[in-house]
Amino acid sequence: MSSSSRKKVLVRRFSGDALPGYLPNAGFVHAGAVELLDLGGRILALPLADIKHISFVRDFNLTDTTNPERLTRRTFLARPRSEGLWVRLTFRTGDQFEGLAPTDLSLLDGMIDDAGLFVVPPDTRSNTQRLFIPRAAITELQLVAVITTPSKKQPVERPEKESLQDELFHLPLDPDSRPN
Repeated sequence: MSSSSRKKVLVRRFSGDALPGYLPNAGFVHAGAVELLDLGGRILALPLADIKHISFVRDFNLTDTTNPERLTRRTFLARPRSEGLWVRLTFRTGDQFEGLAPTDLSLLDGMIDDAGLFVVPPDTRSNTQRLFIPRAAITELQLVAVITTPSKKQPVERPEKESLQDELFHLPLDPDSRPN
């Protein structure tokens, strides 16, 4: 796989540390582990059971040792504006996180082999663009709402120029055909 198809990620483990590196957009779970290309160019096999979440990030922010993902909001303040499945996850550690899961077939991409789920975080302007949460990290998954955009209104059919109303007030010109 070429390096251009790999994205910046921060792998947050249950031990508390965050490992920076690169992963492809999808298909990075093999035999219950994630193969992370670290910043030194080495491939690290990280077991899914050790991973809390993987943040696909804009920047590594390596100077921030506590929250390089910059995940400040973990829940939505109001109803999300984007389409998706609004889900609330409870991690093995007891903390909760909300996100938007896709409503298309990409929802199933991470679920193959019971691997995990992709979600968009509540604050899309943060450093984290999306997260992969391994199935092994989740103790509870709640569907809060299905967010859809209103369907486009169908155009109202306009009647032909001559309508029933035109026929009501149309009087024949022939005097013999007039009603008495």
